[in-house]
Amino acid sequence: MKVSTSAKVNARNQIFKALNQKLQPESRASVSGLRGGATATGVATTVQNTEPFEGQMPGTSGLRKKVKVFQEPRYLENFVQAIFDTNPELKGETLVLGGDGRFFNDKASLTIVKMAAANGIGRVITAKDFVASTPAISSIVRDSKAKGAIILTASHNPGGPDEDFGIKYNTANGGPAPNAVTDKIYEQTKKISSYKISEESLDPLLFKEAGSFEFCGMKVDVMDAVGAYSGLMKKIFDFPKIKALLKRSDFRMVFDGMHGVSGPFAKRIFEVDLEAPGSVINGEPLPDFGGGHPDPNLKYATDLVEAMKLAPDAKIEDDTPEFGAAADGDGDRNMIAGKGFFVTPSDSLAVIAANAKDAIPYFKNGLSGIARSMPTSGAVDSVAKSLGIDFYEVPTGWKFFGNLMDDGKISMCGEESFGTGSDHIREKDGIWAVLAWLSIIAHRNSDPSKPLMSVKDIVSEHWSKFGRSFYTRYDYEGVDSEKANSMMDHMRKSLDELKNSMEGLVTADDFQYTDPVDGSIAKSQGIRFVFNDNSRIIFRLSGTGSVGATIRMYIEACAATGGDNDSSKIPTSEAVAPLVALGLKISKLTEFTGRTEPTVIT
Repeated sequence: MKVSTSAKVNARNQIFKALNQKLQPESRASVSGLRGGATATGVATTVQNTEPFEGQMPGTSGLRKKVKVFQEPRYLENFVQAIFDTNPELKGETLVLGGDGRFFNDKASLTIVKMAAANGIGRVITAKDFVASTPAISSIVRDSKAKGAIILTASHNPGGPDEDFGIKYNTANGGPAPNAVTDKIYEQTKKISSYKISEESLDPLLFKEAGSFEFCGMKVDVMDAVGAYSGLMKKIFDFPKIKALLKRSDFRMVFDGMHGVSGPFAKRIFEVDLEAPGSVINGEPLPDFGGGHPDPNLKYATDLVEAMKLAPDAKIEDDTPEFGAAADGDGDRNMIAGKGFFVTPSDSLAVIAANAKDAIPYFKNGLSGIARSMPTSGAVDSVAKSLGIDFYEVPTGWKFFGNLMDDGKISMCGEESFGTGSDHIREKDGIWAVLAWLSIIAHRNSDPSKPLMSVKDIVSEHWSKFGRSFYTRYDYEGVDSEKANSMMDHMRKSLDELKNSMEGLVTADDFQYTDPVDGSIAKSQGIRFVFNDNSRIIFRLSGTGSVGATIRMYIEACAATGGDNDSSKIPTSEAVAPLVALGLKISKLTEFTGRTEPTVIT
């Protein structure tokens, strides 16, 4: 198993430091109309004239483009200024700033701090080297009562000089800004004419260790984000109980940090707090994620797939761990596996929800409600019905869960795209999901004298009680946007005809969501075909890529509970094959795009 040594990590970081210095524009003096000035607090600022850039519209979770786009003079500054211009409540208040450590994170962060001072922000809270997981940043916002956060991440997208960068704005509840806020930011980017930035130099060494200082009259707090997040997890989970599980001779775990931001958090929690040394692999954050794609799935989490023997032809060995997990670049997504057994994100959410009250102290009083994104399988729906609690179906995007949590309608939620979380913060949380699973395994194995109940045993028992949803997702990445939209338009025009002619089809629509809290409406959130046995075919265009369009086809085939129907023995590929063929026929995907194979199958 390939794990970077300290020497390799240091050498790689030096290379990226040199590249960053070379690629970052040294001066903006070429921008016309420099105007010196001072704020009401006496901060020396430069007001620089600028012109709008096309296409600064945030997607599902922020603005994502190639690094070289963000490094163009004024590109980053325009978008950040648009955030400040459209969120006046930030003035004089606290802003949290951090990112996943990908290439350009440090340079962009220094620029934002200087702009925050020039725009009258009262206080900036950040982490050492500006690096913190998205879940940790959400927690800091809530604990500090900050008015918002700027998070620098392209999530699970690749990093490096030629790869992706991203920026998103979170509001005072710690969650992604809702559409009403991001729409205002986008409108401002289309008419922006100037931005403010401090003239003072800012030493990056100030951000190497925890501490506080003032910059141009603005307070800056550099905190230990890892320690704070560890403390939060200890309030949610029974660490002594998990620690007892990890000390069993018949149990071993592995966590793959994928060279993303989760590594230091995982090392602190799993190796130090829970005393499982050596359980974290690829735990050193790297600007290019070690040259990998930090997306925790069966294609890209190659080290975890190998360790857990998840490939179809893999042979389970004596030292194969009983439990494995991975997190993505910014630490909000997760992948769960047992020995030779992959747990789909939809099943993971359902199993956690079904066991939360008994296994996780935070939920000792039960769940108030559960929500899932529309494309996520209906596995958790049956759990909600069994528990007698409310269930909500929302569009893709964690921002749609925020209102439900703030209003107390739900305490747990998840997405099929490897995102799971609860109301402890307002973001999905990768390490939280791992600890939830460890808590469930520990609870189910409270008697150390009995044979270990494995991950597969727990999931199989769940299927026997609630039924199984066979689920798969086909991703077609980098598709020409015009061709992708033409395919979607073709299906929209065919909905009525298909509903009237296709046997067993009960719903054919373009999903629309009305928020039960504020009444806001989100239209065209995915085309769905639902059959009388609850099986589904869904199509939507993803908003998380940086180039072209990503077409996602979601397939769900439902199996009944009980009787002689042992669904655990049926391969997912076999169960979903007829619906896959039908989906490709309905969409005419190959005809419109020329694609004959998906980029990724999950």
